[in-house]
Amino acid sequence: MTEETLNGEAIDRLFALIEERRTADPDESYTAKLFSRGRSKILQKTGEEAVETIIAAMADDPAEVAKESADLIYHLLVLWSETGVRPHDVYAELARREGTSGLEEKKGRNGNAD
Repeated sequence: MTEETLNGEAIDRLFALIEERRTADPDESYTAKLFSRGRSKILQKTGEEAVETIIAAMADDPAEVAKESADLIYHLLVLWSETGVRPHDVYAELARREGTSGLEEKKGRNGNAD
């Protein structure tokens, strides 16, 4: 896969596959199994992958950060599907924030820039 193919289209393709497998047989699809186990399990797995990504970063292991980040993104997309969020919703929010200082954006959300 070339760097040119690693853009929003890759996220869209993975999300479409997740949506497709949502109703598959849980004995044949990890994605279907996650959905069958409910939102709590999806949240747990997303959190675990976030922690594993952080641990890899703390170990200063770029290859492992990339692997764990891929796992985290997959589980995050499962969570999006579970909650009714679509990639275009996130793209729109990112576009809305473009050109805005992160400190200003955060201050606007909760009155605190920490």
